[in-house]
Amino acid sequence: MLNLHLENVSLGYNKRRVLHDISLEASPGEMLGIIGPNGSGKSTLIRGMTRLIYPSAGQIFLDGRNVADISRSELARMMAVVPQNPSLPELFTAFEVVLMGRTPHLKLFRYETKNDLLIVTKAMEVTKTLDFAERRISELSGGERQRLTIARALAQEPTILLLDEPTAHLDIKYQIETLDLARKLCLEQNLIVVTALHDLNLAAQYCDKLIMLSNGEIHCYGTPDAVISSQNIREVYGAEVYVYPHPLNHLPATLVAPARNEHKANH
Repeated sequence: MLNLHLENVSLGYNKRRVLHDISLEASPGEMLGIIGPNGSGKSTLIRGMTRLIYPSAGQIFLDGRNVADISRSELARMMAVVPQNPSLPELFTAFEVVLMGRTPHLKLFRYETKNDLLIVTKAMEVTKTLDFAERRISELSGGERQRLTIARALAQEPTILLLDEPTAHLDIKYQIETLDLARKLCLEQNLIVVTALHDLNLAAQYCDKLIMLSNGEIHCYGTPDAVISSQNIREVYGAEVYVYPHPLNHLPATLVAPARNEHKANH
């Protein structure tokens, strides 16, 4: 199984540097969360790992191999991405969309084999999307589309699954379903799962380790207990919150301060 390692990586767009000196490691069976304020570079870090943008400094390694030396097709067989706002062809069926995940495994001018179809079916079974395999994308809810996008990623048979804000625009039911699925895949298929998240409570509950970004750098990196603290959140987000152990598992839970409204307080 592959290990992911970033060594003093800097990333940006054109001449604008967004992230500098980023170093981290992730191993199979581990779920790594990326947190930080808007504009802190969470999505940029995901894009750098997938080689959508190239480091201006530092190196990214998969099992000791520099990703710069890995072909696009091979990288797609090793790593799959669930983007923040997936663009899915509205007239395609759900099955056809997941079948697109087999593209990196197909040779030139070759059609999908029976084995490819079995892999797609399995990916849809795992993500509970097989029931609507024949429905068109235009007929699916936001939560169903998100699970379908994860199914397409699984059809690539990756070792590393990258999720860019997978719970954005979803209600709480689908947020929990999506992260439950990601956690299950991480453990049962021994995947490395890296996910960018806004919600600090979800990040604390689902991730083994967290990276908190601030001003283009890693502010802190470690277990949820080490990263989610009132002090760190004040320093990075500029917000006053209270962090307490969750009553069921003692992981850090973030509570906002009561509204500062004298009229409400009097009632």
